[in-house]
Amino acid sequence: MLNSVQLIGRFTRDPELRTTQSGVSTCSFTIAVDRNFVRQGEERKADFINCVAWRQTAEFISRYFKKGNLIALEGSIQTRTWDDNEGKRHYVTEVIVDRTHFVESKRDANTGAGEYGGYNGGYNGGGYNGGYQAQSAAPAPRNDSYESTFGGLGDPISPIGTEDDLPF
Repeated sequence: MLNSVQLIGRFTRDPELRTTQSGVSTCSFTIAVDRNFVRQGEERKADFINCVAWRQTAEFISRYFKKGNLIALEGSIQTRTWDDNEGKRHYVTEVIVDRTHFVESKRDANTGAGEYGGYNGGYNGGGYNGGYQAQSAAPAPRNDSYESTFGGLGDPISPIGTEDDLPF
């Protein structure tokens, strides 16, 4: 079975970092994720998704993200229930965050420039694995004159010059 979530959205408020009684860091936050479609004559709608991160991922999020910042995250959906003091049952569905990624540069996050701003690294729970890197303004030049043969069969193979040329 598969339970995998990938989202890109904006923080609706600053993330809240807490520590459990046993000393484990946890961070809860909500992101607004735009829907893919817009009905004619209406504004684009968004879904507000509750997320929870633990340990180093929680500390990373609380340190580098704030209200309005764009984040890409990977995780899984989890549901839980509890009964309050009056005996009323409550249900919660949230994303348990495993990995996070910057989606905009620090400069763009502060000025609001650009919708996504470019991929700038990420965090996978084990250590910081990227940083604010400048996104190149122009794609890498293609070398269309390069040809090689595969297995001596004479089939020309042209290398793919940029990620924009990938078929997926």
